[in-house]
Amino acid sequence: MNKELEHSFVTQLQENQNIVHKICRLYTNDSDSHNDLFQEITIQLWKAFPKFRGDSKFSTWMYRVALNTAITLYRKSKRTINTQDYEGVSFKIASEPYDDTEEKQLKLMYSAVKDLNDIDKALVFLYLEDKNYREISETLGITEVNARVKMNRIKEKLRTVLNP
Repeated sequence: MNKELEHSFVTQLQENQNIVHKICRLYTNDSDSHNDLFQEITIQLWKAFPKFRGDSKFSTWMYRVALNTAITLYRKSKRTINTQDYEGVSFKIASEPYDDTEEKQLKLMYSAVKDLNDIDKALVFLYLEDKNYREISETLGITEVNARVKMNRIKEKLRTVLNP
């Protein structure tokens, strides 16, 4: 691979690496697994980069490769890995009482999302990243209508889980 292509890849990866980190957070539960998945996604992106034609934005293509890699590895392993608990790391700075209602609600939602199947999890992730249904459908390789229908079903499922 020529230096220009290599430079282009490294630059775009650095600009968009948060995408990969978010996907790693969604599909792993500890820092070692996160780092392993990040490395594997980077390798797959590198291998696929010469075939990137620019028909879509680099970030959209990156979502697709990264999610496919994470889903493939997730399906292969079928093991859940425990995350480091963020509560153990957080602490209060101010002496005012801390209202953790929102934090508890977020944890419940993330827990419910982690229980979804891998495709639905990816769909929710892209939805929460403010991707429109056209981008979601391109990234996941499904129709726009299918993406909308799935998202509505997922929302209903999450409502049921979160508001029993």
